[in-house]
Amino acid sequence: QVQLVESGGRLVQAGGSLRLSCAASGRTSGIYAMAWFRQAPGVERQFVAEVTWSGGSTSYADSVKGRFTISRDSALNTVYLQMNSLKPEDTADYYCASRPYKSTYNYWGQGTQVTVSS
Repeated sequence: QVQLVESGGRLVQAGGSLRLSCAASGRTSGIYAMAWFRQAPGVERQFVAEVTWSGGSTSYADSVKGRFTISRDSALNTVYLQMNSLKPEDTADYYCASRPYKSTYNYWGQGTQVTVSS
């Protein structure tokens, strides 16, 4: 089992920045990659960004490229999402997730709410 706890969500003005954190605990040795997803009301959950645990390779959704940066601190078992130039359409609940190698995301956090006001 892997436990994931997100933090850092809050209300921020458009154009502002925010950093989300996700702390992993439990059987973290089985984690191959971690990612951030988000879900706005009435919208399906969407992928935001992913980072591999060992090599640090990253991938991003087109909607956040150039604005968001995902990173990890292996020593702290923590993944971060630095969000810059925030837009009202970034408003959503943000979820952290982890997956083993060549598998789907199977562990999820409880989410943290990000609200961007115009």
